[in-house]
Amino acid sequence: MKQYDPKMHSTEHILNQTMVRMFNCGRSFSAHIEKKKSKVDYHFERDINSSEVDKIETKVNEVIKSGLEVREDFFNKEEAIKKFNLDKLPEDAGEEIRIIHIGDYDSCPCIGNHVKNTNEIGEFKIISTNYDSGILRIRFRLI
Repeated sequence: MKQYDPKMHSTEHILNQTMVRMFNCGRSFSAHIEKKKSKVDYHFERDINSSEVDKIETKVNEVIKSGLEVREDFFNKEEAIKKFNLDKLPEDAGEEIRIIHIGDYDSCPCIGNHVKNTNEIGEFKIISTNYDSGILRIRFRLI
């Protein structure tokens, strides 16, 4: 299991699903998750404006405050391929794939640590964004 901070890692999942729902951009293709601050990169066509930053923060915080249960399920690889994108899993992930569910809001394959309930996370804040050559980077922290 990856040793990401459970609060930040669970927040990354919520942010990814929020970006998918708001912008139809897909989940982040790269992430650096740390306890104090984290960053995620998305394939995107532009930078986001301050109004969009506010909307993302509001939605992520609504999900966090809603007290969703975070649970895991296991699928055999053949079944998981039909339901989930397994591209980010390591080659040696094995035949049993762990899926993390954050309530009904997000489900994806993952090998990292997570909170048990979103109300453990705290408040999400975007520190900065920048855009370069088709990549949107979002830096965030928890307060």
